[in-house]
Amino acid sequence: MNSTSYNYDILILGTGIAGLSCALKLLEKDLKVGLVTRTSEPEQSNSAWAQGGIIFSSDGEDDQASLVEDILGASHQTSSLQASQILAKRSPEILSRVLLEKAQTDFDRDENGELLFTKEAAHSKKRIIYRGDYTGKQIQVSLLNYLKKFETNGQLTFITEHTAIDLITPNHHGVSINQRYEPTQVVGAYLFDQKNEEVKKVMAKKVVLATGGVGGLYIHNSNTSGSRGDGHAMAKRAGARVENMEFIQFHPTTFYSGFGQRRFLISEALRGEGGVLVNDRGESFMHKYHEDLELAPRDVVSRAIWSEMIETGSDYVYLDMRSKSEDWFKNRFPTIYHYCCERHVNPSHDLIPVVPAAHYTCGGVYTDLNGRTDLTNLYAVGEVACNGLHGANRLASTSLLEGLTFGHIAAEDICETIEQSNIYDASSIKDWTQGTQEVDLALVAQDTNSVKQTMWNYLGLIRSKSRLARARAMFRELSDEISKFYKHAKLHDELIGLRNSIDVAFMVLNASMKNQESVGCFYLEDGHKK
Repeated sequence: MNSTSYNYDILILGTGIAGLSCALKLLEKDLKVGLVTRTSEPEQSNSAWAQGGIIFSSDGEDDQASLVEDILGASHQTSSLQASQILAKRSPEILSRVLLEKAQTDFDRDENGELLFTKEAAHSKKRIIYRGDYTGKQIQVSLLNYLKKFETNGQLTFITEHTAIDLITPNHHGVSINQRYEPTQVVGAYLFDQKNEEVKKVMAKKVVLATGGVGGLYIHNSNTSGSRGDGHAMAKRAGARVENMEFIQFHPTTFYSGFGQRRFLISEALRGEGGVLVNDRGESFMHKYHEDLELAPRDVVSRAIWSEMIETGSDYVYLDMRSKSEDWFKNRFPTIYHYCCERHVNPSHDLIPVVPAAHYTCGGVYTDLNGRTDLTNLYAVGEVACNGLHGANRLASTSLLEGLTFGHIAAEDICETIEQSNIYDASSIKDWTQGTQEVDLALVAQDTNSVKQTMWNYLGLIRSKSRLARARAMFRELSDEISKFYKHAKLHDELIGLRNSIDVAFMVLNASMKNQESVGCFYLEDGHKK
């Protein structure tokens, strides 16, 4: 099958806040941008699921310094000081310009029109702005609305229902042996058109990974199904460095609704508003684990809940919000209120059943502080990237801010260097060749579920050397079968995801086996404790 070729100045894989922030800056510089999503609508992303809010540290240098301290504290002093300082310094200006002025994102305000602020775990003050309990969705929609004018004038193309297969590097995908000697550079990506079942060869001067995290690889998670590590896997196969993959953050409180389905997030902001965790005996317990109680760092709260579940033999604990009125709940957390009520839990009268679930990937594709990876012309922004900001544990509500800020900063760097880059000759790159064997999606689903179960059971909230060894044996067997199958099968989005998922599972496993020190959201039962 021949690959159809397309050209862009910049190709961005992912349409969450990081990808959109990056695109906005590039489009304003009159560059031609392709935005890729494997879904039918660009609104479908992890960013749109974010409930709590986004940090707006706007009170000058003292406030910025305290934000840096909180980031370092939540990470157990493992975050990059430089990355934290850049976020604290640059983010107020970028948020004001991009969200408040241009996109006109509708955040909650008081009767005088002033922004309302709330506090979340491990923050030393109220510095988080929000829109009810659907802040991410509000930001996502406002950015997309702003970008519509660039789509209308032909500068921006939304490439929907296309799955990225691999990054194109001439020394791997060139038609000539001589191309093997070229320095490694990324010149585009192979995209699978799901509707037409064809592969498109998309060339670009620069490629930006904004594909999100890997939480979807766990059987219990709060992520979209697309959070399966596509960007991590493609970057690694192309030769990029990946760091800190053992640090998978579990959100302490997701709604317990049985097994085998995506967990609905019960925002940390509820604990910021006075929510108390109790076990199935009705006893509060956080005083046994941390002086900050419910507002301790997420890794501490998650393990505390896990310990209580084991001690009491329960599948979940409860969040007690009964001190708040029904009207307050409807106004402050309308999405959570309606979700709970649909499941016969009125949060102003009933205890909310909650359990930890895989939530955020603190590690990722290594970048410098401008979003550059160690592969020429490849950038990574948002959750797929690792510039050291989160270290071993992410501070609440830094995820949206990181995507917004470093997406913008990466675009600044691209604008400064784009004139020295050219579109690589597509005819010098091989067409994609795929197999002819029909895909049995039942087998793909079964293998995908095996990966998720293994990740949850052996690479979850608490790990041990024996569990890691068991995971390695299981992944080796799965990897062999998947490799053979993939080589001969016709392409399908789920098959591409399965291939990537086993690659990423090995990244998490290998990083976990290498790290012998429990720190942050990595907890090794028989390792050294920090």
